[in-house]
Amino acid sequence: MTTNYTLEVIQVVEVQVKEKESFERALRRFKKMWERAGVLREIRNRAFYEKPSDAKREMKKKTVRRIKRLARIEALRNNPRASQQRRRRRRK
Repeated sequence: MTTNYTLEVIQVVEVQVKEKESFERALRRFKKMWERAGVLREIRNRAFYEKPSDAKREMKKKTVRRIKRLARIEALRNNPRASQQRRRRRRK
């Protein structure tokens, strides 16, 4: 019986406190790096087991949403009057 394990590594975020730098400033830099590394997102994703089929389904949904959003944006770029018409509709 063979078992395939996938090992994903969470990035370690480090901040070197510079000379004459306040703790608050270093903490702010740490928080920015932490957000960019996606540590919290990764922790939330790993909080519960997600079946591979559910993960694939969710990825497909995200892809469809992204494509539709990009198509909407592209349509607005090609037809600038469309955005004005949308604004007029909302006011009424």
